[in-house]
Amino acid sequence: MDRGVSILEATIAPAADGWRLDRALADAVPTLSRERLKVLIASGAVARDGVLARDPAKRASSGDLFLVTVPNPTLPHNEAQDIPLVVAYEDEHLIVIDKPAGLVVHPAAGNLDGTLVNALLHHCGGSLSGIGGVARPGIVHRIDKDTSGLMVAAKTDRAHEGLAKQFAAHSIDRRYRAITGGIPKPAEGSVDAPLARSPQNRKKMAIVAGGKRAVTHYRTMERLRDAALVECRLETGRTHQVRVHMASIGHALLGDPVYGRTKGTQKGLLETLGFRRQALHAAHLGFIHPVKSVALAFESPMPADMQELFSQLHV
Repeated sequence: MDRGVSILEATIAPAADGWRLDRALADAVPTLSRERLKVLIASGAVARDGVLARDPAKRASSGDLFLVTVPNPTLPHNEAQDIPLVVAYEDEHLIVIDKPAGLVVHPAAGNLDGTLVNALLHHCGGSLSGIGGVARPGIVHRIDKDTSGLMVAAKTDRAHEGLAKQFAAHSIDRRYRAITGGIPKPAEGSVDAPLARSPQNRKKMAIVAGGKRAVTHYRTMERLRDAALVECRLETGRTHQVRVHMASIGHALLGDPVYGRTKGTQKGLLETLGFRRQALHAAHLGFIHPVKSVALAFESPMPADMQELFSQLHV
């Protein structure tokens, strides 16, 4: 055991002779998933006779002994911190959190601590999936710092891998509540427009030909005073997808500092209420438990700040 890492010995079994290296190692080290081993191989953490194995597709030979270096899933700044969490569901495989607005999901430049990852490390006692790497233990997907609502994190590699497959297959049921400027016409519809980094501003996302396909299905739940409460169901899950798509049809989210231009009367209301974020809440999350194979679904009511804004705009 080295400081911050575990060194595992993995001997390729006779039955795994000729298999891909990642598959053969997963057979030899059942505590690590194949996806996790792919990451470790690519990062130079797997060696045989002192030579790094860099290709997960390389064929393995029976009897070969590999050393697998597994890093601790925390960085020096990824300390466990006692940050209160609202837990919607938890078992030994995963945890569903109702994230408040203002909480960053994982450490990055400018936010080295005080994040959801720091809170999860404390709450879960370090028991988080390592597939996301040392910077993002347990993180399968994200929601923006100033968006509130439900998200799931994985405690084990098996759960992480299973959830990631559902996200990739677009089978996760994600529905957001948004308060838009103006009332969408038609009242419901779909936006199918590819997203990528804006060529003019790399900090923003934009509809760009050749970007990743992004699909948002929306429906107006309630008409408000020159605004609307809208449900947005994600078919895909791209960065800032709801915010960019709704802005693209002329109905940016109220309070959005990046993609919205709030009208004068509404701007005054936001200032009076002290509402300083995009009016977006991840209200519903549904998926198949990746280990127990049962359907799970969770609902989260709009937080107090969005509820107050909704009430003030109610016709």
